[in-house]
Amino acid sequence: MKKHLQVPIAAALLLIVFAVAIIIYNEQQAEELSATADKNAALLIRDYSPTIGNKNARVTIVEFFDPACETCKAFHPFVKHLMSAHPGRINLVLRYTPFHQGSDYVIKILEAARLQNRFWETLEASYESQPAWASHGNPQPERLWTLLGGVGLDLNKARADMQSPTIAHRIQQDMEDARQLQVTKTPGFFVNGKPLVRFGYEPLQELVEAEIRQQY
Repeated sequence: MKKHLQVPIAAALLLIVFAVAIIIYNEQQAEELSATADKNAALLIRDYSPTIGNKNARVTIVEFFDPACETCKAFHPFVKHLMSAHPGRINLVLRYTPFHQGSDYVIKILEAARLQNRFWETLEASYESQPAWASHGNPQPERLWTLLGGVGLDLNKARADMQSPTIAHRIQQDMEDARQLQVTKTPGFFVNGKPLVRFGYEPLQELVEAEIRQQY
């Protein structure tokens, strides 16, 4: 081998080895996440979990979310788009993962709103006003109260209801389930029990549509 070619060839081989190692690692990680999801399938949905869509749908999306998470906010309309694109074929279940400071406070508001059948409206308002209350350097979740005017909540009742130990227990349970399912960031998606391993809009759409083709 000519001497001047030795260095570039060695660098190319090193890159190939590195790329193969990354592929093997990703495949191993995907297998591990899938195995964990299979093992803990019973933990994906709780009887208290907020649900929307057709309860008899053959495709269920479980989303672990954090109301202070910008990516969760960005994915919210995309998930709604998927549901509207396949009417009656998708059921959405939400689980709580308040990783950000102050998120548990907002989740308590959401659960209190659910007692007034205003959960989804309150969730929409929470996402819409997220920049006003969810600054990661200075979260002010209490500000959300002033931004819920159009939701139709009885605010005094919601303030009282959010103190319920039942709500605190639900948040704790969801966090424990997320830990068992290795949900370490939000949003975390499972479609018919299968974890979304390769994150992004397109992989989620592919996973959902693959399940729809298989089930319908």
